[in-house]
Amino acid sequence: MLEMTREEFEELVAEALDRIPPELTRLMDNVAVFVEDEPPAEDPELLGLYEGTPLTERGEWYAGSLPDRITVFRGPTLRMCESREEVVREAEVTVVHEVAHHFGIDDARLHELGYG
Repeated sequence: MLEMTREEFEELVAEALDRIPPELTRLMDNVAVFVEDEPPAEDPELLGLYEGTPLTERGEWYAGSLPDRITVFRGPTLRMCESREEVVREAEVTVVHEVAHHFGIDDARLHELGYG
């Protein structure tokens, strides 16, 4: 397994977020991004998770809701990658994938776009 500190991995996730075009990040609303070491036990290979209500499904009732949550999981990403460059790429794909869910884009469309 590739070694990388949590701080290094968090920095890669932050850099991936910074590469999302500003015109999209400006539209993101009430969402927080986290790095965790491992995903839930029932899905040990999960690289990222979006929990919340996509922008496309929000209504008046959404006011005052807790922030949506995007989590990127360090452990499975490091286990599947053989180089730092692969980790950088996989972190970026995972971040884009989960941010896309925030915008209401489903897995089928993300796979079509190469972010599956």
